Amino acid sequence: MIIAKFRQIRHLIRAGLTIARYDVIPPAQLATAPLPARLLYGMAKWVAGKPAKVEGSALNAALVELGPSYIKLGQFLATRPDFVGKERAVELAMLQDRLQPFSHDLAMTEIEKGLGESTDKLFSRFDDPIAAASIAQVHKAHTSDPDMEVAVKILRPGVEKRFQADLDSFYLAAHTLERLIPDMARLRLVEAVNILARSVTLEMDLRMEASAMAEMAENSKDDKGFRVPKIDWQRTTSRILTSEWIDGIPLNNPEKLVKAGIDLTKMADRIVQTFLVHAIRDGFFHADMHQGNLFADKKGNLVAVDFGIMGRLAPKERLFLAEILYGFIKRDYLRVSQVHLDAGYVPAHHDVHVFAQALRAIGEPIMGRRAEDISMGRLLGQLLEVTGQFDMKTQPQLILLQKTMVVVEGVARSLNPQFNMWQCAEPVVREWIEKRLGPQGRLENVSDSAMAMARLATDFPQLATTARTALEQFASQAENSNNDHMQKRSGNIALWTGAIALVVIALAQIF
Repeated sequence: MIIAKFRQIRHLIRAGLTIARYDVIPPAQLATAPLPARLLYGMAKWVAGKPAKVEGSALNAALVELGPSYIKLGQFLATRPDFVGKERAVELAMLQDRLQPFSHDLAMTEIEKGLGESTDKLFSRFDDPIAAASIAQVHKAHTSDPDMEVAVKILRPGVEKRFQADLDSFYLAAHTLERLIPDMARLRLVEAVNILARSVTLEMDLRMEASAMAEMAENSKDDKGFRVPKIDWQRTTSRILTSEWIDGIPLNNPEKLVKAGIDLTKMADRIVQTFLVHAIRDGFFHADMHQGNLFADKKGNLVAVDFGIMGRLAPKERLFLAEILYGFIKRDYLRVSQVHLDAGYVPAHHDVHVFAQALRAIGEPIMGRRAEDISMGRLLGQLLEVTGQFDMKTQPQLILLQKTMVVVEGVARSLNPQFNMWQCAEPVVREWIEKRLGPQGRLENVSDSAMAMARLATDFPQLATTARTALEQFASQAENSNNDHMQKRSGNIALWTGAIALVVIALAQIF
């Protein structure tokens, strides 16, 4: 235990010295820090030695030097502007997850270990890596059975052990900060590390990524103009993912797209509408939709790759998202305010009209501005900031959604500088709301209630038996009481209480 703690402290010291060497804390920000923190940072800079010279973001360069875990930490913190601030969040959003690849021979060794056969038997051709990130790298290959070109994603050897060591140090830092600085408890740092740990654990099991691809393919099988690469399950394990190779044009190459006859305006609309449909209709969206992960195939379809980071929204959150977007589109701020209170995000003691006034201060400044100057993602970011002033707790799933929306808007505007996010979003949001709250939606709700009642009917005998046993035991205890009057009264109260409890359970099962 002591040795493990020492290792965690050593990891944190190394990280602190690296950050000090890159001098990532601006003087103005450092001047507002407590004196002990300023002295400690100054000492760390002295110990770290000669400052590193970098072009661009010093913080991002420091995180890249610290390795895969810190790159993932930086990308995660980009979704937490409430913790690192808006400017830092924007800076971290530009963090590039690109590292040197491991060798071709080591990749073949990992394939043989993972799939139990030699690379020569599994693939008729196996090329050098075409991309390498913090967790895995990708090779282009060719199979003979079936005959197809594939992308083979391989985890970095030893990456799990490295991540676990760094995560342990993150937990130590989070616990320490929450204990020593009361204001840090509001940011729920330990919970943030928990979310990061769960995300990384899922990302390092490539079967989960393959499953995410299969789920999205099923959700979108009838969606025109969008598709997901097929999975080669026979060549996929927890450490290896083999999928269809996409022979398409990346969306970061507009000139090539135009030469291929791709309508950039339609493609920009398709990117955003696809994202909104997945988020609102399915509650399951690709949370890393930058240009490098999006392609246009030969038929002009939008194709997404790299499903390592996914977002999920519960039905309540999907309805919340659709309602607030539609409310802002229609400038119905009271509706947006009421939705927040109804969802329980803003406590009920706040005045719905006062909150609506705060929302108007966000929405009105964008009215009348040019379409290309209006960002729905940034508006959601401002909304999350304002809701914090009204005691709304941090909602990680909504922050991930907002961050992804900013990226998606950026991709759309890179293809169409005059892209109108609101005009593009309106039909998707309106159609879903009409379906959800209209006759069809009511029928679906009735169907859900009927299914709940059917489940209750199945469970009712067991519930009744359990309740009766508990009531008999309670009544028996009352009968052994010294006071005959009180025992009868207690027995009656127990029976009535049990009956009411049974009714409550039944209603809960239905609704």
